[in-house]
Amino acid sequence: MASLFSTPTSTSYLFREKSSLYGPVLPLRSSDRKPRNLRSSGVFEISCRLSTRAKESSSSSPALNPDSLIKEPHKYFDQVVITVRSGDGGHGAVLNMPNQRPAKLPQGKVEKEKARRRGLLKRDFGGSLILPTGGHGGDVVIYSDEEEDTLLKFHNKGRYNAKRGGNVAAMGVLTSQLRDGLAAPTLRIAVPVGTVVKRKRGTLLHDLAQPGDEILVARGGQGGMSLVEMPERSKKKLMALTTNVMRDDSDKVLSLGQPGEEVTLELILRVVADVGLVGLPNAGKSTLLAATTLAKPDIAAYPFTTLMPNLGRLNGDPSLGAQMYTSEATLADLPGLIEGAHLGKGLGRNFLRHLRRTRLLVHVVDAAAEDPVNDYRTVKEELRMYNPDYLERPYIVVLNKIDIPKASERLPSLTEEIMRLGSDRPSPSDTTQPLLTEGENPDVPSLGVRSRDRKEKGIEDYPRPIAIVGVSVLKGINISEMLKEIRAALRMCRD
Repeated sequence: MASLFSTPTSTSYLFREKSSLYGPVLPLRSSDRKPRNLRSSGVFEISCRLSTRAKESSSSSPALNPDSLIKEPHKYFDQVVITVRSGDGGHGAVLNMPNQRPAKLPQGKVEKEKARRRGLLKRDFGGSLILPTGGHGGDVVIYSDEEEDTLLKFHNKGRYNAKRGGNVAAMGVLTSQLRDGLAAPTLRIAVPVGTVVKRKRGTLLHDLAQPGDEILVARGGQGGMSLVEMPERSKKKLMALTTNVMRDDSDKVLSLGQPGEEVTLELILRVVADVGLVGLPNAGKSTLLAATTLAKPDIAAYPFTTLMPNLGRLNGDPSLGAQMYTSEATLADLPGLIEGAHLGKGLGRNFLRHLRRTRLLVHVVDAAAEDPVNDYRTVKEELRMYNPDYLERPYIVVLNKIDIPKASERLPSLTEEIMRLGSDRPSPSDTTQPLLTEGENPDVPSLGVRSRDRKEKGIEDYPRPIAIVGVSVLKGINISEMLKEIRAALRMCRD
């Protein structure tokens, strides 16, 4: 049935010479195409073909497929490109001065008072007439909201348009009853806390790191002004009252509202957290987050259970008394890293951008694995290849699963080997942060001399961990000691 109403891909039409474009058009079927001399009869043939290339390309785009957002949300939750457009300004009006001699004189005191008020035009302190203007177009503001978690909703709707300003409601005559056009409301777009707003070409606009931060990304157009149209003999007299006198027809463009701005933006989410949990898959990061906070991440026995960062709030130190609430911290559980993540293996390493705001790293190592030291080296190597600054930050190593006899027996040897993988303290030249230029990706080191020096440094050249704690998160062994070390490291970072 659908084929009966489908548009043919190729059609021919007959046009008669010296006829209007909107004249009669005669479709020519394929059965009517007989060899004949069309030029002698004053008729020429045009062949048209409908292209379906645009339709096929739009349907095959994976970014617009809603099934991809449901099945693979970890690929789209932290980065998106949207287009916003502010509203156009409302139009003004071209007005005529009212007739000073009414056809019928008002009768009575009340009617005379009404006629007098209608005749009173709005003036400023200098005596000039105040003419109405069109409404201001709606602005577009992006603000951070604690209720938002991801950027997935922007993949379903990638364009946002603000409303235009209202026009001056006039019937062509200047009266005291005229009002300005209504200003359009501001379009406010909510994004998660920690979203970085950039232009599509990379210029950084703002970092919405705190709740309530906002930025004006597109300003609405100004409303058009109203003009007074008068005959030539009355223009000089009227120009003493107002400057908005239309001199010729070209001035009518001033009554049109200005168009709004259209901007293409790139939104990048960087999770706001104080402590970042890193490690191989199934090392126990999600279990540790669930044991120390009220978060409820997905926990299972297969790798890559965590596809997106999970956040949890760590309570303050009870030993501080009334100041315990000032020592609260946010923990971020990141997906597992594997060897070759920088080549795209596993879930890749793009989610490591969420470590940008952390002050402390916690390396969770499975002490019951075949080679825990090699697993520890693998994670540090992936961090070094992504951003060497991450290895300069204070960190703690948590050896998990010590309730297993195999892990508890080799705990002292593992602690000694991990302590050997690092230096006592970095030199001042190594800890100096390079300055980032505007538009440069802060997660990727620059390609200058500083980047070449960092690549020559090995894992052993970076600082040792602050502490190494053996715990069993599942059995609740040494949890209090681990929290004590984390809080002490956070106090050291604040100082």
